[in-house]
Amino acid sequence: MPTLRVVLDTNVLLSGIAYPASVPGKILGAWRHGALEVVLSAFILDELRRVLPRLSHRHGLAPAETEDLVDILSIQAEAIDPAPSTDPSLTDLNDLPVLGTLIAALKQSHADALITGDKALLALADRYPIRTPAEFWAAHGGL
Repeated sequence: MPTLRVVLDTNVLLSGIAYPASVPGKILGAWRHGALEVVLSAFILDELRRVLPRLSHRHGLAPAETEDLVDILSIQAEAIDPAPSTDPSLTDLNDLPVLGTLIAALKQSHADALITGDKALLALADRYPIRTPAEFWAAHGGL
């Protein structure tokens, strides 16, 4: 069976780092152990780099460790440029490059899902393979 390829939204990365025992943490663990391939964009990595320091009380990483972690994730993931995307239902402009990352991954290679906790993106699940961490883990947790 081919390895699943997923786009991880910033909120899933943040939750997985801050709460390793959570479902997002288990998804990151599966990636770390090679059971998943992850596709990210510079936008998602930059957003992670920007927000991660605000959660230092949860993960305990110093600023230099935060930079190292984002660098490691950028090396382990396949980095792609988001496709231009517009969707009138997405009012948060930060959601457009995340959707664009999924669209680019679907076009360029292959992606099984975008995993996110973002309600606006999840509302597009009828048109795109977008799943919550819990939905994805329920379907594929035995990776």
